[in-house]
Amino acid sequence: MNLHRMLVQRAEEGRPVGIGLIGAGKFGTMFLSQARLTTGMRVVGIADLDLARAHSSCALAGWPAEQFTANTLDDAAKGTGTCISDDVGALIAHPAIEVIIEATGNPHAGIAHCLKAIGNGKHVVMVNVEADVLAGPLLASKAKAAGIVYSLAWGDQPALICEHVDWARACGFKVVCAGKGTRYLPSYHGLTPESVWEVLKQYLAVDESSDINPKMFNSFLDGTKSGIEMTAVCNATGLSPQDDGLAFPPATRFELANTCKPAAAGGCLTRDGTTEVVSSLYRDGCDVPHHLAMGTYVVIEGETAYARNCFNQYHMLPDESRRFAALYRPTHMIGLELGISVASAACRGEPTGAPNCFNSDVVATAKRDLGAGEVLDGEGGFMVWGKQMPAAASLAANGLPLGLATGIKLTRNVALGEKLTWADVDIDENDQAVRVRREMEAAFAHPNLE
Repeated sequence: MNLHRMLVQRAEEGRPVGIGLIGAGKFGTMFLSQARLTTGMRVVGIADLDLARAHSSCALAGWPAEQFTANTLDDAAKGTGTCISDDVGALIAHPAIEVIIEATGNPHAGIAHCLKAIGNGKHVVMVNVEADVLAGPLLASKAKAAGIVYSLAWGDQPALICEHVDWARACGFKVVCAGKGTRYLPSYHGLTPESVWEVLKQYLAVDESSDINPKMFNSFLDGTKSGIEMTAVCNATGLSPQDDGLAFPPATRFELANTCKPAAAGGCLTRDGTTEVVSSLYRDGCDVPHHLAMGTYVVIEGETAYARNCFNQYHMLPDESRRFAALYRPTHMIGLELGISVASAACRGEPTGAPNCFNSDVVATAKRDLGAGEVLDGEGGFMVWGKQMPAAASLAANGLPLGLATGIKLTRNVALGEKLTWADVDIDENDQAVRVRREMEAAFAHPNLE
């Protein structure tokens, strides 16, 4: 409750939090729109490979032209604006920058940038959840050893779900399930950047001439992003995936406690202490009323008759038995809320969620029959989608992490629906992301499946 006061104090002392943003896409632009208006924060530099896009993002976010005309980071550090460049190394190393926001969405880049930031003593806010699920537990442990903060991004759903879980546990409640809502049908697993438009047009006023990134949107619809985000939640909270990953049951926000409880109690879960994503569509394609498509939730268990009675008295959205109850947040504001993570890292030295175990993984799964010699096109593409799995099961199956399934060649045929393995691809073991992933697996090889 004191972050704003802390930021005001930083401003009054003449030492606002110096921020370096890597990646000026949608998430970064949303952050920029609020960072300019937040007392106690100063964006010293922005790094992006597309300088024109970075300038355009600043303008779109409402920045006056004079704000982003600093020629160098040194000029920016003197308070003469924000420096925009393509020199990530200089941005990370500059002494005026205290917090690095990694928002590229590229797992290889995210890992490299995070390691550089740790080496330079900078706090890291990892918007890049793809990098987090590939090697986050190791990155977070390295940051902790260096005395800095590695944090998930507040405003993105994983960090918000982690807060739900923390709230429940700090209140003494048993967490049965936590997750989010999305738009899902089983057929969506086969969507491609070409076919996704027909789904997008059903609920968004867009067409193929739109400037939206179809591959990015496809990742949200084909099930990949849900698997990634729930993996981030599991690895930050100690929750475990269900035996076969996400089932995407349809549910209204008022049915969460009935749906997201163990099957033995009449729900859909294979166990408690897990994650699930609820769909805003029934399997026949009809809309679920009062759905949670943009929201987050937690389901808790009342372990005493008194607590269960209170669930009912205080309208905690209990299930029919009153044994389970749900708390939800109807929406999330993505980059508009990211300043919470920045302030928490810089002012409190605390993350807004961070991985501390390897309970969950995301494995590349074939969208169609794939042939030897084909080159994988990664998240949201034409060839694979990402399935959440218990980490122990992924390791036992030698599953290929989705974050590595880009730009590598298949060495054998893979059938539709089959999970890819490391042996199916021509992997460069000297690639930094591969080496860090292997190191993470070795360090966290005994995931908790309780």
